[in-house]
Amino acid sequence: MKRVSDKRDTSLEAAAGLLRALASPIRLAIVHELGTEPRCVHELVELLDASQPLVSQHLRVLRGARLVTTERRGKEVVYMLTDEHVSHIAFDAIRHSQEDHR
Repeated sequence: MKRVSDKRDTSLEAAAGLLRALASPIRLAIVHELGTEPRCVHELVELLDASQPLVSQHLRVLRGARLVTTERRGKEVVYMLTDEHVSHIAFDAIRHSQEDHR
């Protein structure tokens, strides 16, 4: 029989993994941009003023954490968030960091 605390521990580990995947300014920026609309790598490169290899590396991390998924549209691969919860977490973290915490 599974204890309630075991289930909670599993949920906490999963949540910690999600936060680790977001624990990079560029990954938060990618999630922030994808929260507004799906985008191709070249669009993210331009919006973030970052190199293509760097953006691709961080997209791999986000895909590995199952926060981002892809869809092929012709010759392009479009990246999108797996669900809106990811966007809310990123937006809330950014908003919280901008608040005055005296």
